[in-house]
Parts: sequence; structure tokens; C-alpha cells
Amino acid sequence: MAVTGSDSGNESADRLGGPRLFVLLNLNRWLLTGIILAAVFVVLVSMSRVGLSPLREIVEAQDGLEFLFSAFIGAIITGTSIVVTINQLVLSQELGAVGDQRERMQDSIGFRRDLESELDEDASPPEPAAFLYELIDGIEARASELESTMDDEREAELREAVSDYVDDLTANAQSVKEDLEDAQFGTFAVIWAALNFNYSRKIYDARKIKADHEGDLSEEAAEALEGTIEVLKFFGPAREHFKTLYFQWELIKLSRALLYIAVPALTVMAVMIMYVDAQALPGSTLGVDNLVWLTSAGFVVGIAPFVVFISFILRIASVAKRTLAMGPFILRESERDEDLG
Repeated sequence: MAVTGSDSGNESADRLGGPRLFVLLNLNRWLLTGIILAAVFVVLVSMSRVGLSPLREIVEAQDGLEFLFSAFIGAIITGTSIVVTINQLVLSQELGAVGDQRERMQDSIGFRRDLESELDEDASPPEPAAFLYELIDGIEARASELESTMDDEREAELREAVSDYVDDLTANAQSVKEDLEDAQFGTFAVIWAALNFNYSRKIYDARKIKADHEGDLSEEAAEALEGTIEVLKFFGPAREHFKTLYFQWELIKLSRALLYIAVPALTVMAVMIMYVDAQALPGSTLGVDNLVWLTSAGFVVGIAPFVVFISFILRIASVAKRTLAMGPFILRESERDEDLG
């Protein structure tokens, strides 16, 4: 039997919930970068108050600042060059002969025409958020048509299964459509909304209803159920296409961010090496040696490119993990008791 509407609805509500997923996916990348850098700064400053050897003495005896910040120069130059090179290799897939580009154009137009034919629309919107909105609206309309075919069905269990299925699909669709109304591609909002529509479960539940009640379904109901499944099948390729475009968009942003940060970071590293020693900034502020404040700030600037890289890749990797399977496959934890047997 298919998952009940309440169970599936709870799964839909929780699929992108929780603080861990909020940090990995939805939190602004620059805010996440700032939080990480601030945490590192606080830890470094705090360690000067726990009874360890004073930093000024270490710098005077071992010339530790030059050793520390010299390593950053090579790391920043090498790391930035590698990341930008990898990103350019990924983006180079967009380049190609006119024949390849024409084939891509024809495939894109063909997909749109197939969907427009299925939904009886003249032209689908060109903007990603609006396109997904219209697609989900069409899925919701097909589900409503399916429910209307249940009026003449005598099998109570079938009517209840379809009602639960339609209620769950409608609730999920309404929630996603609200998120898409003000979403703009280039921000994560479009992908966030697309991830929140669990079309894989919807396809499975519809096919399960059809298999369990094949003998009880009227011809009209069977066609409506199959129509719902067919429209749901369009969501997977559409989401994957927009996800791919978003990944490329994010890689471009990451490359630009690293290029903007690299030169200021290298400049700070040079200043720390050339002008800061054990005699720099004597005295203390708030009970902490001024050299500790300065060195901690310099270290945070040095690791900034790496932290920016981590912040962007965390989101890309998390989205990729949650969308590994396209179609009626669910790789996350879900309610399985009723699916087995």
C-alpha cells in the first residue's frame, strides 16, 4: 500500500529541514564564510589565555611569523590557480561546434514542446523558476483530475488511497510553488524549492496505487493516474538541467571570488612577513597581547580563500549527494516498512 498522506507529508516537510541541512544548503555562503573565519579568530585569540607559551616569546626565539606566513603565499597562489583551472575545464564543456550547439538547442526545444503538449499549453515560461512553477501547477492539476474520477468508484480503500495521495501531492506542490514565486535563478532559492518537491516518492506512490488496485480502477481513473505519472516524469530532467546550470553558475562565482580575495590575502601575508616581528605593537588590548590580535587576524586573512572554497563546495557537494538518482529511486532515509514485502 502507498504511504499515507500524513506520513508522506511529514517526509516532505522534513526533507530539507534541520539545522545541519540549513547550514549546508540554504545559509548564505558569505555569511557561512564569515562565521567560520570568526570562529577561527576567536579560538586563536582565546588560546593565548590558557597558559601556553606567549606568542611574542615564540616569535622572538624562532621567528615563527615568517615561517607561518611564508607557507600561505605558496598555498594561496597554487590553490587559486588549481581551482580556477578546474572550473575552466568544467565550463569548457559548454564550448563546441555549431552542430553540437544546434543539437543542444533542438533537445531543449523538444523537451519544452513535449511538456507543452502534455499540459496543453501554447508556450512554457523561459525563466527557470516560472518554468518549474508551471510544471508543478500542471502536476497538481492532473492530480485534481485524478481525484475527480473517484466519485463513481465503489472501492473505499481505493478512494482513500487516491485521496491521501492527492492531498499529499497538493500540499507539497503548494509549498514549493510558494517558494518559487519570488525565486530568482542565480540564487539558491530555485534549487532549494526544486529539491523540496519529492517527485520520486510521488511517482512510486502512483505506480503502487495502480499496481494494488489495477482491477478496481475505472478506465477513466487509470488514464488519469497514468497521466499524473507522465507529467511527474518531466520534473526529474527539468530539475537536473537547472541543477547543472546552477553548478556552473556557482563555479563561476567561486572562481571570481577566489581571484578577488587572492591578491589582498597575498598582500597581507607580505606585510606580516616584511614588517611584523617580536617588537611590533608592544602592549595589550583587553588583556590580550597586541601581537596575538595582529597575528590571529593575519592568519584568518590567509585562510580566507580556502574557507570560501569550502563554503561553496559544501553546498555543491550536498546538492549533488541529494540528487544522485533521477526517477523513482530514493537514496535518503525514508519510511520503508510498507514498501517491503
